[in-house]
Amino acid sequence: MQDFTKLVVWQRSHLFTLSIYRVSKRFPKEEIMALTYQMRKAAYSIPTNIAEGCGRRTIPQFKNFLDIAAGSATELHYQLILSKDLLYLTPLIADQMINEIIEIKRMLHGLMGKL
Repeated sequence: MQDFTKLVVWQRSHLFTLSIYRVSKRFPKEEIMALTYQMRKAAYSIPTNIAEGCGRRTIPQFKNFLDIAAGSATELHYQLILSKDLLYLTPLIADQMINEIIEIKRMLHGLMGKL
């Protein structure tokens, strides 16, 4: 379909994934196989599904992968709230990240609407 690296939503979600990896390094060790793993998985699922959707032949297939990416973004939104409430993230960092994931979700839904 198109070069996924040119999509702003992919670029932002990729940078956001890198941020999740950075902040989750500071989570407690007992969270490595739990919240840390789940957050990282949800985070990289977003740009991964955008990329995979771009490689599909039809618009409905592309939309399906964007929908999966949006679901992962919603999962990550909750995990950020949980991380804030567990005091794994400072309120400032958590709120900035929550605002960014909300924007990424908005962009995904906007792109789906344009297809």
